[in-house]
Amino acid sequence: MLTIHAADEVRYGWDSAPVKDGAVAVDGGRIAAVGTLAEVQERFPGARVRRWPGVLGPARVHEGPLPEAPSPRERVHAVLKSGATAVLAAHADSPGLRAAADRNDVMVLTGPRPAVLDENARADLAVFDATGTCIATVCAGRLVHRRR
Repeated sequence: MLTIHAADEVRYGWDSAPVKDGAVAVDGGRIAAVGTLAEVQERFPGARVRRWPGVLGPARVHEGPLPEAPSPRERVHAVLKSGATAVLAAHADSPGLRAAADRNDVMVLTGPRPAVLDENARADLAVFDATGTCIATVCAGRLVHRRR
């Protein structure tokens, strides 16, 4: 199902200028379109729209050790709750962590990479409120974290 994620502001790269009333259309695990909400809705009439308060942008890469937790699954979930959908291989060095990352579609990278939202790219998004707290994470097109 195609879903449009819209927010007060969208940054297509964390270094880019914010777009008021921006949106990202997600089809399966890929980004189908980026633009203003009006533009994206015109392109995909009838698509489900999720509106988020705050700033929507590309999900981040967790560059340090994974948070401490009782299990590898919970460590990976803590990363997703932070707005990251990728970790560095140096910090996911056990078979349990690699398996948990794989089961959750969290990418394991050899090094940092620029985070941008582009059409046809993997749909990894995060939404942050005014305090910088992650309120939603979309990993490979799936909503994997939502703060209530």
